[in-house]
Amino acid sequence: MTDVPSTDQTVFLRGWQTYRKVLDNNYMFHREVYECLRQVILRRAPKLFRFLDIACGDASASVRALAGTPIGHYYGIDISGPALAIAKEELAVINCPVTLAQSDFVEAISRWKEPVDVVWIGQSLHHLEAPAKRELMRSVRHILSNEGLFLIWEPTLFDGELQEGWISRFESGSRPLWLNLVDEEWNAMLSHVRASDHAETSRKWQQLGLEAGFRSAAELYTAPTKLARIYCFDGAA
Repeated sequence: MTDVPSTDQTVFLRGWQTYRKVLDNNYMFHREVYECLRQVILRRAPKLFRFLDIACGDASASVRALAGTPIGHYYGIDISGPALAIAKEELAVINCPVTLAQSDFVEAISRWKEPVDVVWIGQSLHHLEAPAKRELMRSVRHILSNEGLFLIWEPTLFDGELQEGWISRFESGSRPLWLNLVDEEWNAMLSHVRASDHAETSRKWQQLGLEAGFRSAAELYTAPTKLARIYCFDGAA
């Protein structure tokens, strides 16, 4: 991490420490989400499957999901060099080759050439507007094997709900429970949500995948807060 400018390092560390509080306290149900991912992999992924982790961050949650699975290669993409430095250490326990790429994930996927069997993105696809979501999903479909799986975990609107309604639910439902976040940390997260989150309804998420060329789409898991859900898209149509 020594080659990262101190200002970038400070911003990363502050955000990462907040993220670790959210993860360690299971405020966003990481344990349940990544157990769902794990069970899908164990049931459906081929032996020596190639796993692509989009916007992987420090990869700590993915490591727990992948431990003991018949993984053949792990690929991780993230724009943060410091996060990838931590991911490299976390992934040392995975018994397979590891390839990490520092890049904006939209750019990386648009030029990706390596075929993969399972692609995962969690809490990142919603940063894009609907047309860009569809285009990225189409790019993912092109690099997946015929029986490959694309799984996403993303904020989800109720039918007929607008974005501001989702943000209101996030604020009123989360702040009373996220007790270990100080006001500065909470306000930074809320500011990020207001500026960057573009949730879709469950129907829209699935529709985007089908329009991108996937054979089928299914909702697998809904968080107890009903703020986010997991969707799975199967192979090429």
